[in-house]
Amino acid sequence: MLRHMLVLTALVLGGPQEPAQAASAPGAREGGGPPALERGHPGQDPAGPADIGNTSIQALTAAAGGVVYAGSFGMGIFRSNDRGGSWAAVNEGLTDPFVLCLTTAKDGAIYAGTFRGGVFRSRDAGRSWQPVNKGLKRLEIKVLMMDPKGLYAGTGDGVYLLNATQDQWKVVTTGLDEILVHALARTDDGTLYAGTSGKGLHSYKERSGGWTRLRQGLRDHEGLVENFIRVLAVDKEQGVYVGTFDGGVFRSGDGGKTWLPISRALPNDSIRGLISNERGVYVATGRGVFKTIDKGRQWVPLNKGLGNLSVQVLIEGEKGGFYAGTSSGVFRSDDDGLTWTAVSQGLEGESIAPFKFN
Repeated sequence: MLRHMLVLTALVLGGPQEPAQAASAPGAREGGGPPALERGHPGQDPAGPADIGNTSIQALTAAAGGVVYAGSFGMGIFRSNDRGGSWAAVNEGLTDPFVLCLTTAKDGAIYAGTFRGGVFRSRDAGRSWQPVNKGLKRLEIKVLMMDPKGLYAGTGDGVYLLNATQDQWKVVTTGLDEILVHALARTDDGTLYAGTSGKGLHSYKERSGGWTRLRQGLRDHEGLVENFIRVLAVDKEQGVYVGTFDGGVFRSGDGGKTWLPISRALPNDSIRGLISNERGVYVATGRGVFKTIDKGRQWVPLNKGLGNLSVQVLIEGEKGGFYAGTSSGVFRSDDDGLTWTAVSQGLEGESIAPFKFN
């Protein structure tokens, strides 16, 4: 509880704001309004003084041959042919420059989810984009996920699956109407997990009766229930990891029946990225990137050379590397996160907002 009091005090007094914490009133996670960042400036944490004029990268996806795409908050999409060495804007046909998520399909198509414009697709390496929104009720797209069944979208009205034959979205199942979905993951047994904004974590298996809310306690070390889920991941043991807006990381090894908070050793509880691979579990936070190889008993910082610790998105690149999108551009690591290099040449431009924030 002390954590929340300190954050709120800093906001009220107008002092330096820690970008890592989503400020929410005590008890708000139990089902009240969303955290202040979600309410006031969706998709992006407030920029600090050092971030003004820089490009905030909210989404990344890697394609074959060292090609990387970066989605910005206000300046559209950028493409790099040389693993981030240089970037060029690729926005022809993209009507919403506020890009929240990106993913690459097996056929090479790139999909972008935006704040107000829905989903866009490029089949020509980003040279042009076309909207793919038929069937969507809400056009706020927080997450895109490719799996063997196809492309899923987490939207402001639940989860949709793209019918590739008809090029039309269809709602996956009932139970998430009018609920904003931030994160998606699937385990090998076919269970689909959806992390929501304010309504906790839900799961769904085919031929079941719709989405089921997992109520058995994403309860942190302060005793607060976490209902604002930002990211999800699955490890090789099919354990499910949940990253929350300001309540840390949880793991379940029994399909969501029980959860264990595993981030007490982390210096920051705002989780923006989660990756699980054969080398460990990695999290991106408001104070950098950390790794654990023992399910959270110890976290090792991986921040050497990471000039901006306010990480917004973390993805795997080629040959064990990573890309981190921050509020001031992109960083790349070629050695499993041990060292980072800034790769933001060309990530610049003018933001033209098609709407105003309320």
